[in-house]
Amino acid sequence: MSVQHQDVLIIGAGISGIGAACHLKRECPNKSIAILERRHAIGGTWDLFRYPGIRSDSDMYTFGFNFKPWTEARVLADGESIRGYVRKTAEEYGVDQKIRFGRKVVTANWSSSDKRWHVAAVNDETGETEEYTANFLLGCSGYYNYDEGFRPEFPGEADFQGQIVHPQFWPENLDYAGKKVVIIGSGATAITLVPNMTDKAAHVSMLQRSPTYILSVPAVDPVSKLLQKTLPAKLAYQLNRGRNIAIQRTLYKASRSRPDSVRRFILSMVKRQLVGTNIEMRHFTPDYAPWDQRLCVVPNGDLFKVLRNGKASIHTDHIERFTANGILLTSGETLEADIIVTATGLNVQLLGGVKTTVDNAPIVVKEKLTYKGLMIDGVPNAAIVFGYTNASWTLKADLAAEYICRLLKHMDRNGYSTVEPRANNHPLSEDTVLGGLSSGYIRRAADQLPRQGSAAPWLVDQNYLRDIPQLRFSAIEDDVLAFDGKVRGKSSVERFTAPLRAALGR
Repeated sequence: MSVQHQDVLIIGAGISGIGAACHLKRECPNKSIAILERRHAIGGTWDLFRYPGIRSDSDMYTFGFNFKPWTEARVLADGESIRGYVRKTAEEYGVDQKIRFGRKVVTANWSSSDKRWHVAAVNDETGETEEYTANFLLGCSGYYNYDEGFRPEFPGEADFQGQIVHPQFWPENLDYAGKKVVIIGSGATAITLVPNMTDKAAHVSMLQRSPTYILSVPAVDPVSKLLQKTLPAKLAYQLNRGRNIAIQRTLYKASRSRPDSVRRFILSMVKRQLVGTNIEMRHFTPDYAPWDQRLCVVPNGDLFKVLRNGKASIHTDHIERFTANGILLTSGETLEADIIVTATGLNVQLLGGVKTTVDNAPIVVKEKLTYKGLMIDGVPNAAIVFGYTNASWTLKADLAAEYICRLLKHMDRNGYSTVEPRANNHPLSEDTVLGGLSSGYIRRAADQLPRQGSAAPWLVDQNYLRDIPQLRFSAIEDDVLAFDGKVRGKSSVERFTAPLRAALGR
């Protein structure tokens, strides 16, 4: 069996993987790369999810790549547009030619003897296992299980005579015209589905156990549109991006420092949307502080619009059991349904479920820390891209890819073949790298994620403005990174020249 070798092997051809590959083509053009993608299309999440109305829940000026301007006027883009944007970016940089589709990576083992990763992937067309080796492994497969969404079992499901659908596996050509639909859930998926199913459904009911903070944003931002009309595309994109980053960060900081004020502000905006209706505010009043869980956004208040006109209704209650014709709630109310959509969430999964080892010894992730939020303690020549939980995922993905490029160039300049973060018994907290939020999918995944440390570089604080100097400009060598088995620390020359090198792209 032939073994294919690459300088950098990327797992995943979603927005993180394509972004990383493009950064490598831009900054490290002499590096050979390959992308292993288990599906047969570019896009990751945006190719997998096909439910009605699927869209970004972050604005596209910060969700887009920092090197590829988003030129449309829409703030929140639909899934098809995002797929097209990622695909065109891949084609522009030629990284679409580096993708091996239909390859499910099953194992990845670092071998200290030859200082390489040995990766096994199954070709789904032939059923054969292919072997790859790489000097550096980059995990860009997202953070959830593509094969299985979170789906609690409900009493009486077998009695229900209609159809039960999970948004992660939306049936092609699902016919819901003239039918009663109940959507279970209160997150981004549920609030997107409700207004986008009312055009055909007889009625759509949104059933939630507890409310979520919801903000209405303009579908087209007039300021962004003006900048796009009057300025060159790249400059307009940078200004829109910077402005929205500032808005996001200000709202998040205010939510942490003055939660009661932000809570009153959000609820006052909701009240305006409900004027003239008998819809109770309790359906939109969470019992937690803003940003304890992700805020949800709706373009032009579309959710509130269908609630006002009666095409949809919202119910805050618990499920007693499914019945033949719908759902019986603990309050005694029955919601009639022909179709029940379980928008109940994701199952977190690290590195797409790949069995990862170092010299054939399993990596116990829950006992590990992450270095600057992307490299794992004791794991050589590897990084995993985690996006932000309190801002656009791609902001962190871009910075992570930039850092990897800087790291690889530094290793080449100095003749290093290996790099490995060493935590040296730095204390582990109970919080995970996706901490800071109390969302159910994060709580459920506590044993599957690396832990937080108590201080940098082992503390992931979800702060883009702090990450910029750390990942884009700081010296590569420090007192915890071991190069070729030795922690060398920052020399005075490295401290002085690192920002200049980073600014010059060297």
